[in-house]
Amino acid sequence: MELDEKIYLYLLFILPLLVLLFLYNQYWKRKKQHEFGDLELIKKLSPEKSIFKPVLKLVVLILALIGIILGLVNPKMGTKMETVKREGIDIVFAMDVSKSMLAEDVAPNRLDKSKQIVSQIINQLGNDRIGIVAYAGSAFPVLPITTDYGVAKMFLQSMNTEMVSSRGTSLDEAISLSATYFDDKSKTSKLLILISDGEDHSEGAETAAEEANKLGIKIITIGIGTEKGSTIPLKRNGIVESFQRDNNNEVVVTKLNEESLTTIAKATKGGYINGNDTKKVVEYIKNTLNTIQKTEFESTQMADFQSQFQWFLGFAFMLLFLDVFFLERKTNWVKKLNLFNEKQ
Repeated sequence: MELDEKIYLYLLFILPLLVLLFLYNQYWKRKKQHEFGDLELIKKLSPEKSIFKPVLKLVVLILALIGIILGLVNPKMGTKMETVKREGIDIVFAMDVSKSMLAEDVAPNRLDKSKQIVSQIINQLGNDRIGIVAYAGSAFPVLPITTDYGVAKMFLQSMNTEMVSSRGTSLDEAISLSATYFDDKSKTSKLLILISDGEDHSEGAETAAEEANKLGIKIITIGIGTEKGSTIPLKRNGIVESFQRDNNNEVVVTKLNEESLTTIAKATKGGYINGNDTKKVVEYIKNTLNTIQKTEFESTQMADFQSQFQWFLGFAFMLLFLDVFFLERKTNWVKKLNLFNEKQ
């Protein structure tokens, strides 16, 4: 099952509030009745008033709202799994999540800018398979090769500077881990898009790029940041508390190092582009993809997905229609059954 608009599930939090509001209303009514006079006398004055009907109306309303909310979410169900033939390439995004990516020399900061670029690139893709790697002082697999762009974007937005514990930036480990995502035996074209500010605290990035080139992997590097550089703000609840300092207690100024990124790209006959202009980057990647040979491959997916919202909305509107006929007075035939052994 697949959910189209998951955000509407938050509306379910309204339901407990309705129950609390109903209980409070019943308490308030009983309190006022007690102030007005004897409860037994009030019952005799309104013998047709049902205690059960308000509860029934509440249950019907809640079920109707659940139906409407599920209708808005639009569950989709597939009838079977099938193997689909696609034509595209394999792409791995290696994203720098080191502390330096918190620098705000590009808005809103380097990491968020990277997410924007990758998200826009994904929007331009068709049948390509994609994977995501995060790296700082070490590399971390985030998402294996997949054709599910929705899941990829979800993982992309969750990336942060806390997901890799080791400090620094090791571009060589990012390249090496990304290379393992690709199938060596497959003839599918392989592209690694590496996003970073270029600050590298390792020494083997060029060697790793050369090894990737031997495996048929082309690397495109995208530089995020400015040559002037910026400090690294450390925030709590959105408020800057301090700035990143080095071992000498000096405030760190991180700068874009285009030279290292250009060297990596050249080692695989790839290309480098400054990532501060998202539109230009997306256009550059799009043009590059057009020059790369597409290969046919197979992927397994749920076929014949069909929207199911109409069933939930139909159920909800039927309940709302029935609710109109549920008066708060006792139903005669139920009253005759005397289910609660009430005195006649």
